[in-house]
Amino acid sequence: MEDQFLSKGQNIELPDELEQIDIVITWDNPEFGVDASALLLGVDGKVRSDADFVFYNQQESADGSVRYLGRRETESGPHERLLVHLAAVPDQVDAIALVGSVDSGSFGDLGKLALQLVDSGGSPIAEYVTADASTETAFVFGQVYRRNGKWKIRAIGQGWASGLAGLAEDFGVDVSEDAPVEEPESPELGTPHPISEPEPSGTGPSDMAPSDMAPSDMAPSDVAPSDVAPSDVAPSDIELTTPPKPARQRGVRTAKPVPKKAPLPEFKHAESEAWQPARLFSVIGVGTGEEQERRTTSALVSTMQAVPLFARAVSSRVGAPAGSFEGYVEVPYVKGESRVIPDAVWRIARGSRLWTGLLEAKTGAGTHTREQLENYLDVARKNKYDVVISLSNDLPAGAGELPVEVDKRKLTKVALRHLSWAEVIHEARMVLSHGGIDNPLQGWILSEFLRYIEHPKSGAAEFVDMGRHWVSIRDSVSAGTLRPGDPKAAAVAQSWIALARNLALRFTADLGVVVKHVLPRRVVNDAEARTALTVNELANDGTFSATLRIPDAAGELRVAADLRTNKVSCSTTVSAPDEGTAGKRVTWALRQLKNAPEDLLVEALFTGPAASTCETLTSARATPRLLTDGQGGQLSSFVLTQSFTLGSKRSGTAASFISSVTSSAEVFYAEVIQPLREWVPAAPKASDLPREEQVDNED
Repeated sequence: MEDQFLSKGQNIELPDELEQIDIVITWDNPEFGVDASALLLGVDGKVRSDADFVFYNQQESADGSVRYLGRRETESGPHERLLVHLAAVPDQVDAIALVGSVDSGSFGDLGKLALQLVDSGGSPIAEYVTADASTETAFVFGQVYRRNGKWKIRAIGQGWASGLAGLAEDFGVDVSEDAPVEEPESPELGTPHPISEPEPSGTGPSDMAPSDMAPSDMAPSDVAPSDVAPSDVAPSDIELTTPPKPARQRGVRTAKPVPKKAPLPEFKHAESEAWQPARLFSVIGVGTGEEQERRTTSALVSTMQAVPLFARAVSSRVGAPAGSFEGYVEVPYVKGESRVIPDAVWRIARGSRLWTGLLEAKTGAGTHTREQLENYLDVARKNKYDVVISLSNDLPAGAGELPVEVDKRKLTKVALRHLSWAEVIHEARMVLSHGGIDNPLQGWILSEFLRYIEHPKSGAAEFVDMGRHWVSIRDSVSAGTLRPGDPKAAAVAQSWIALARNLALRFTADLGVVVKHVLPRRVVNDAEARTALTVNELANDGTFSATLRIPDAAGELRVAADLRTNKVSCSTTVSAPDEGTAGKRVTWALRQLKNAPEDLLVEALFTGPAASTCETLTSARATPRLLTDGQGGQLSSFVLTQSFTLGSKRSGTAASFISSVTSSAEVFYAEVIQPLREWVPAAPKASDLPREEQVDNED
């Protein structure tokens, strides 16, 4: 089924064989964010109970058919995801409302909004795009509903000005914004802490009489509130004498929880820096190949068991529910007359539902084969498992893309998802820095896993190689013989796009904000066009380029690797003040660059027929007028550029080209972009006259 574009009010029928769909919500403006939600509705257009409201504080319906998967970063920016198991939706549920809400601003601030349905193989099914929103703070994008035994999708595009709480109440949810009940404090490092998650909250279906449902006719709910509040707190720490739990408040709390951060242990008594703390996951004796793969996979699975927040962060990337995680390594299965042994089995329990994923991991330069993955898909289908997960250092150019193509007929009952070790590293950093771990023991375990996985001997890396054609393509660029039609150039171009995506992941984890790899709109969802654009730039100019948009930064970060000059340049453009003389505008810029490197190039751009001027920061500091002399137009902006030398090795490994690009971008951001502040005009000055005299003069 090809991707179909829906207009407001339009509906289409979903394929009969479709058992699971991903719901993806995207928006334009990166300064604001959307939180996705879903409401399971009866024929009366209301939830049966509070458990039918799925959102960030209640991440799965009681029956496990609908899950909130959270926010992820793609080349087109951040998106929110929901997952719907159509085959598991109870018969009493007539429709599922697909909802978005904002914490600040309104939907009118977000620009173009899009709702996309994606099948288990990652192929788009339908898309609804709208720019009609204005002051709304909650928005019903669409509805998946049943008619005559068939599932359909309808584009709705209806907004609420009362936020998520008001919208939820209109659909029959009992909302309570009372302060959450405080849990007992987390134990100190070394105190036993059971690894489990609370059972899902909510009640079963109510005995409400059905009636016709109209999305636009939302009356206040007469549904009795559930006696069970949503599970939005971490597991309690159990001691030898367990204190009684305080009574919970009634109703659903829509306020977002405030993340907590546990302190990590400090080692203060070493006599020198050469003393290294003992490793929880030792790298001693790790070779290559099978031993490396086994150790690293086991370290990942055991850490996911010990740190529920990390398990949730990683498993949600492959569509898993929130729940109690268990991992098993090297479980044998029979397939025909032979055995197949995946590297691990992930099982997540949520209420009465058990989710299962088969994991096949590769480290170093290892890659998956089509035959291997199809064997696991056959085993998963036979055992009625949910997903097969490929994990390797292969970071596809686009989020959700698969590095290995398989027979799509094998994906009708089982999903195939890919994880890169770069994404695992990203999630570990995010959870440690911004994810809200409040248990010191769990924080230490995760920090030790990150310490291990970042070691070269683990075989896991963020991005390790530009591919086997890198050297020949680099030589062709230097010789001027590369042409856009060279098939080897396409493979290297895809590696560059993946490297840019990895840069965005690194900055996101480090800064705690979603950093976007900016691409032209026409190629965002078109892998072939994206690759062709990159190949043409390389063949024509001998360069790779990428632009990163960092929230609250004064300008975007542009990285360009020139293979002809063996240089990588980083640049940003900052708007000049729109008042004052050109000299004052230059002074404003130089004042902000007081700690920038001396070899930084400062280019002043002027409006009108005038060209631009460019000087090193050293020269501009000594003689600021060099940037303005002889220019008659208005000084409109400054372009700041710094050049770095690419790695001397000809290979495209992490030790040369990749590390050169990565370190250059990080250094330029820290030394140039981060200290910059956009110009803000001064507040208007009040008159020097006292207020009484001003009134007299007006009379």
